[in-house]
Amino acid sequence: MLSIKSVNQYYSESHTLRDLDIDFPAGQCTCVMGRNGVGKTTLMDVIMGLLPLRSGTIEYQGVDLVGLAAEKRAGLGIGYVPQGRQIFPMLTVEENLLIGLPARADGKKKIPGLVFELFPVLQEMLGRRGGDLSGGQQQQLAIGRTLVIDPKLLILDEPTEGIQPNIVQEIGDIIRRLNREIGLTVILVEQKLPFARKVADYFLVLDRGRLMATGDMSELSDEIVKEYLTV
Repeated sequence: MLSIKSVNQYYSESHTLRDLDIDFPAGQCTCVMGRNGVGKTTLMDVIMGLLPLRSGTIEYQGVDLVGLAAEKRAGLGIGYVPQGRQIFPMLTVEENLLIGLPARADGKKKIPGLVFELFPVLQEMLGRRGGDLSGGQQQQLAIGRTLVIDPKLLILDEPTEGIQPNIVQEIGDIIRRLNREIGLTVILVEQKLPFARKVADYFLVLDRGRLMATGDMSELSDEIVKEYLTV
């Protein structure tokens, strides 16, 4: 579904992504792993068009994404839940959700019922400001806002960061449902190993901008964890 070839990215003079070749298979959940600062979020921002490429290609369902604006990528069905959630704190829950509607390819102007089916708390709090929600509720809102665009590819950057355990489990259940029942392809950036093992089908490990290991989640060995993931 998403193919990355020979991708390089720099931050000032720092080489943050190095000759990456990655294929994300359709219908699967792939977990991107690695210590802090190895290029995980940079890779997600490059995929979404929030950072320009220095070199390389990115194709989504055969469409060349290089040079395409982020909002155009959303219109193709790529949904992005960034690290830190980035909801609009002064807007209501309903207003936050409505913001995603213009990116829908089908032109629908109504919040999909699936959002409230997955996150009933959002329907109860439609009139509350986003900044008044708890961290877990804000994360649910961020995911719900992305689902409004009816994505085919869902990118989640550290969705469990700073979230209470009961909401973490709920988010894991929802990701599995979106992936396995509804058929969304999922790219998950995650450092919590038990969560990653529970949710993802495949893993890939970055270190200093390079792809160091990849495979089925069952192949994520103690040796790989010790070398590239243990702090």
